[in-house]
Amino acid sequence: MILTAGSANLDFVVRVPHIAAPGETVLGSDTVLMPGGKGANQAVAAARAGGKVAFLGALGNDAFADMLLGSLSDSAVDTRHVRRVAAPTGAAYISVAENGENAITVAPGANNYLRPGDLPELHEATHLLLQLEIPLETVSAYASAARAAGVQVVLNAAPACALDTALLACVDILIVNEGELRALQGAVCTDGDLEELTAAVLARGPGTVVVTLGARGCFARSGQKTHRIPAYPVKVIDTTGAGDTFVGVMSTWLAQGAALPEALQAASAGAALTCTRAGAQPSMPGRQEILRLLADHNAGQR
Repeated sequence: MILTAGSANLDFVVRVPHIAAPGETVLGSDTVLMPGGKGANQAVAAARAGGKVAFLGALGNDAFADMLLGSLSDSAVDTRHVRRVAAPTGAAYISVAENGENAITVAPGANNYLRPGDLPELHEATHLLLQLEIPLETVSAYASAARAAGVQVVLNAAPACALDTALLACVDILIVNEGELRALQGAVCTDGDLEELTAAVLARGPGTVVVTLGARGCFARSGQKTHRIPAYPVKVIDTTGAGDTFVGVMSTWLAQGAALPEALQAASAGAALTCTRAGAQPSMPGRQEILRLLADHNAGQR
């Protein structure tokens, strides 16, 4: 089982001609409400990809929480570990431009109330999936407990921030984008220095580092081995949730025994499919859709 511990937010989404610059007002579409939050998104993506998934998070006692719980349950995510707290359910305010790029502001709300002591027994879990939209002390405590219990720790280090070596030493698989990799190492990340930067991160503790590269695919380093997987070409409608889909699908493939290159290919296919539809959780593909894209791509390579 994959236990995903992290944030759940209600997304307020508006489509705009372009992302507003500082001080600029942009007129957009009507607001659409969608379930989101990196933790909940990754739980939904992993479950739709065929994984057995449980979600640990904190929600308020409001209607927004009910919407989020409904989306998780509809995707067959086990929600018995969700806490209800005396704080507003988290919210995210998302502008999506015509080219599919987005800008996101998060109001954490209840997510800030997820505590180290909320972690359930891990005897059913094979993987613990973490992100950084909950308190960092909670992330560190969960990672340490999972390492002690022999559970594989997958950390999506997003949003970007500096992480100490004690946390990184508990991580089996670290997943970052280019900006997050730069934040970890304090260096300018270009395509030419990915190998050097990922090697430096590995030296701080993780067993594997995966870097998502958007339209350029992804790059991974595990020890001395590196893997580069190209992106699947699609017509991009909205990139919201693509990174979370990548993380969730990759985690499911790994939990089911796939080798890293196979998991990376499935994750890239899932992320590409997410970009072809609007929203985060509503756009995430099911397992059969991912398998079809993989099969079509492989057939085209012959």
